[in-house]
Amino acid sequence: MEKPENKPRPLWQRIPLYLQILIALIVAVLLGIALGAGQPSPSNIVFINNLAIPCNLVLKALRALATPLILLAVLHAFMTATIPGRSGRRLATLLITNTLAAILIGLLVANVLQPGRWGRLAAPSDASEVSKTLDPWGLLQDMVPEAVLKPLVDNNVIQLIFLALAFGIVLRGLKAEQTAQGKTDYLALEQGITLLFEAVIRILHWVIALVPLAVFGIVAKTVALQGFEPFKALGAFIVAVLVALFLQGCYYLSRVYFGSWVSPQHFLAGGSDALLTAFSTASSTATMPITYQAMLEKIGLREASASLGVLVGSNFNNDGTALYEAMSALFVAQVLGINLSLPQQFIVVITSIFASVGAAGIPEAGLVTMTLVFSAVGLPTQYIALLISVDWFLDRCRTAINVMGDMTVSAILDGKQRQLLPAEELTLQSEE
Repeated sequence: MEKPENKPRPLWQRIPLYLQILIALIVAVLLGIALGAGQPSPSNIVFINNLAIPCNLVLKALRALATPLILLAVLHAFMTATIPGRSGRRLATLLITNTLAAILIGLLVANVLQPGRWGRLAAPSDASEVSKTLDPWGLLQDMVPEAVLKPLVDNNVIQLIFLALAFGIVLRGLKAEQTAQGKTDYLALEQGITLLFEAVIRILHWVIALVPLAVFGIVAKTVALQGFEPFKALGAFIVAVLVALFLQGCYYLSRVYFGSWVSPQHFLAGGSDALLTAFSTASSTATMPITYQAMLEKIGLREASASLGVLVGSNFNNDGTALYEAMSALFVAQVLGINLSLPQQFIVVITSIFASVGAAGIPEAGLVTMTLVFSAVGLPTQYIALLISVDWFLDRCRTAINVMGDMTVSAILDGKQRQLLPAEELTLQSEE
């Protein structure tokens, strides 16, 4: 029986996503200029407004996928991650401190540089949508949902976090008990959660494939109706995010210097392949094997340290994504002339931590969980569309920082004193 011939993929599938977005961006700017560049003809207004329909559909799909993605990601991580007791506690501490540092750096840079002040947009017509404030007792009462599925329907972030943690901790405990008793009843549920998680990721791939079309529509509409004024703030936002990511990279190097036997120079040189792959693919999942290999062969860490930091930690450690989502919330608030108070920024911190856990290791996935961060403080999610035009580049930068965070955790877990690998011990013995 002859094997079926592999049909060549269509041309548009062979073009990298970032290049598709770049082409869409250029064509959109040209169309926007042709339609008036801020002074459109009244006869074209209806057509110009309809250009945003693909972007609106993509944002609706992202909002629909956000809650099941985070819920399943947390449950999947609790059910499948194998973490030793003492190392697990140290790993959890490193991950939490790194993510908190990333978010605080992002908020600090956004508050100091205030990139959103470089441009202005019309505030949303529904003013009540952006008037949420922090009520600690109300937040505590709202934490427990009235029904299990209600947080998924309402996109309620706090209730979703409560449900994910409650079920995740209980399921992990039941798995440990059954494993100790030699039972395997938990396997069916674990496989079901894994299958559902992979199904959501696959649907997410479909939605992300439409991002270039969304970029084309929203950029063409914005240029046609408002000219290039709204994009001035985006330039400042790019600079602010790059500054924050650079500071986060410096934070990682300082932790490696003080907490590991690996020197920062050896750390960067040995991990250069992983960092470049992360930037070029914008996918921490695709980079994972290269990162793991670099930790073992080029930097010389123990297998246990590399496994915990790269293979396990990567499920939870998305510091660049958390930083970006926190800065995006402040940026949109500044563009709209809305002042987010410190309590509201605290809500951004909490939701960004869990949103970063749910961010899948595929390009543009941060756009999905960002909808929950915006909803948590009452920011209108339709303004995420403004970020789509620059997200293709910033996604690559924050993915490199995500991978650098995994490398940092591995290096610190390896300790301040280098432990020789078995092959190195044999070499020393033979030399003696």
